[in-house]
Amino acid sequence: MIDVELEKITKKYKNIIAVDDISLEIRHGEFLFLLGPSGCGKTTTLRIIGGLEEPTSGIVRIKGKDVNGVSPEKRDTATVFQSWALFPHKTVYENVAFGLKMRKKPKKEIRDRVRAFLEMVNLSGFEDRYPGQLSGGQKQRVALARALVVEPAVLLLDEPLSALDLKLRQQMRFEIKRIQKKINVTTIFVTHDQTEAMAMADRIVVMNRGKIEQIGTPREIYYEPQSKFTSDFIGETNFLEGTVLSTVGRDVDVELSGGSRLRA
Repeated sequence: MIDVELEKITKKYKNIIAVDDISLEIRHGEFLFLLGPSGCGKTTTLRIIGGLEEPTSGIVRIKGKDVNGVSPEKRDTATVFQSWALFPHKTVYENVAFGLKMRKKPKKEIRDRVRAFLEMVNLSGFEDRYPGQLSGGQKQRVALARALVVEPAVLLLDEPLSALDLKLRQQMRFEIKRIQKKINVTTIFVTHDQTEAMAMADRIVVMNRGKIEQIGTPREIYYEPQSKFTSDFIGETNFLEGTVLSTVGRDVDVELSGGSRLRA
């Protein structure tokens, strides 16, 4: 089942093309990463899916429904931002309950669901604390619980670990992956961190200059890069100039610039 479909999405800002004619299908329950350097279009793509930006052209479908022009709160998505975006004057409980109250859910349902999701992110007993009393990792967990408590079809994560120190980032990678698999929510995670993507993703979309360079599993991206950019961005690679002499099946005979030959 396809939960998210992007069809020929382009986003232009005056003379700048931020996203350039990309098409993508994201399967139900998949943990998909948008990976690339700053300015490659990954965050813009995420914002288009979440309704925070409208594409210049192309169609976004969620659960088969065209959502172009649909406001963020009416899409079946929830977003965790890089800054967490918690309300500083509200308690942990009030922050997590916010989306449910906006949807006018019954008080008992709100109470039960907030407690359940705080327990899931290991924050039971923190209900009455304020964001200013929490560590960075605890704030991240509150933001995650607030997004998940409304039970979205699609969870959007915009570089959620970038503000944390290395040790805490490594811990939260495990926690987010555990929770994502436990509730099987389709998740799109934006990052520039290759290690993060390789450790957590089911599939990775490598982006560069608004275009998709390659889509594949971490193993496929690492061992079978399909472009010089992907190979260079993902790992350490030596590039050799040469001329293809012949091909036999998947083997290629190449004459290098120095005159020597090799088969790859």
